[in-house]
Amino acid sequence: MVRTDFSDQEAWENVCRAIESPNGQGFVANVDFIDDTACRSLTAEELVALVPEDYEHPLLVVVDGVALSSDEMPLLCIDLWEERGRTIRVIAREFWGIENNLTLSNMYFDDFAESVDDDGVFRDFR
Repeated sequence: MVRTDFSDQEAWENVCRAIESPNGQGFVANVDFIDDTACRSLTAEELVALVPEDYEHPLLVVVDGVALSSDEMPLLCIDLWEERGRTIRVIAREFWGIENNLTLSNMYFDDFAESVDDDGVFRDFR
């Protein structure tokens, strides 16, 4: 999980807490937090270019200004396996689902991409 917006420290800390908090069934996302100002304002394309082709994780997650400015904290998730560079947004409290399922190969990025709301954000499977 890469932070690219450094305008609101409290919002960043809220995102981190939301990601580290287990859901009702005890599931939690497995992520490393990258909080480095060298990543300030990097675009999705620039970040993907920094990720090696043989990177073992299925997605890259970006905490940008959009994520920090909304109560839902819609994280930018970038597909690294199926269609490298494709993006969707996932609200922080549901992020565990995409991370867990993609990492275990239980589901595909498409499963989540096909279930986004009209605003392009995945909130849950309805």
